[in-house]
Amino acid sequence: MNAPDVVDVVALGESMVTFLPTRPGRLADVPSFERGIGGAESNVACALAAAGHSVRWISRVGADGFGDHLVEAIGGYGVDVSAVRRDSSRPTGVYFRTAGERGTVAHEVAYYRAGSAASAMSVANVDLVPSRVLHLSGITAALSGSCLELMRELTAPRAGRPLVSFDVNHRPDLWRDAEGAGVVLELARRADVVFVGEDEAGEAWGVSGGPEGVRDALPEPGVLVVKQGDRGATAFVSSAARRGLVAQFPAPLGSVTFAPALEVDVVATTGAGDAFAAGFLSATLRELPVRERLRHAHLWAAAALTTPGDLAVPPSRAHADRLAALDDDAWGRLRLGPGWTQADRAPEEVRTP
Repeated sequence: MNAPDVVDVVALGESMVTFLPTRPGRLADVPSFERGIGGAESNVACALAAAGHSVRWISRVGADGFGDHLVEAIGGYGVDVSAVRRDSSRPTGVYFRTAGERGTVAHEVAYYRAGSAASAMSVANVDLVPSRVLHLSGITAALSGSCLELMRELTAPRAGRPLVSFDVNHRPDLWRDAEGAGVVLELARRADVVFVGEDEAGEAWGVSGGPEGVRDALPEPGVLVVKQGDRGATAFVSSAARRGLVAQFPAPLGSVTFAPALEVDVVATTGAGDAFAAGFLSATLRELPVRERLRHAHLWAAAALTTPGDLAVPPSRAHADRLAALDDDAWGRLRLGPGWTQADRAPEEVRTP
């Protein structure tokens, strides 16, 4: 049993105020926006907290109204925000994006985050608390030199280190040079659980050969989860998996597990990758079998895909457990649409027309 002061997950990274258009169209044509929140690590934190896990988010925000909104909104999901620091000399980051419906307009995102409060995170001004999992992403490393130094420190091998979860999240536009892909690969190799898209690995590192090719490029992590878009995801569990949650996987070490994706009526794709990681981590904390971890990841991603914002409340634990336990044929027949997470019904009734 964990000590009371050990939280399930610490998530560290920048969150920004998001402005979502009130109607589809180019950013140049949209007359008004609605305010929301967005950030890869805080998205994971909010989803996990909404599912009942103890979670702390660590970051820096400006001493401004947008910083107030982020802290209040993320805290509203049940996330511990007591370690978020306020910066009176730097602003909270913001970004605007298009609605992004399929078949309408190209997806546009405009970031205003240069010099943000979060970019000033460093080894000297970040205080961690004991946790079972430390969740990070490659985005933080791109924010500044001090953020990269912090990421290298957090992923450095050391006794007593929590399980380090790392979502590659390679964003070429955030890097000032072409070295970003190599830096993110370096950090991923030092993590315990890594999430990366097959196409992302190809673009960043020139990897080919499917999930096995990605594993060849990343043999070090105890668990590597390769996302394959609407086909599904593959989890590799290393025979060299270290102690702790990785070693507790109830599957033969050295195993490869594939779980097909679900058919989903997509509303927006933003935040789906974060929800996927959160679902996998939630199931990992519960020590479920690898296939169920992947299925929970797909279910949580489906919750994000069927809502318009960056954040979606995941399905209840009982609801997700029932769906994750379906046989392969029933899993393959599922089709999830908007509102499905509120339909706490028998598995065969969850399908939408």
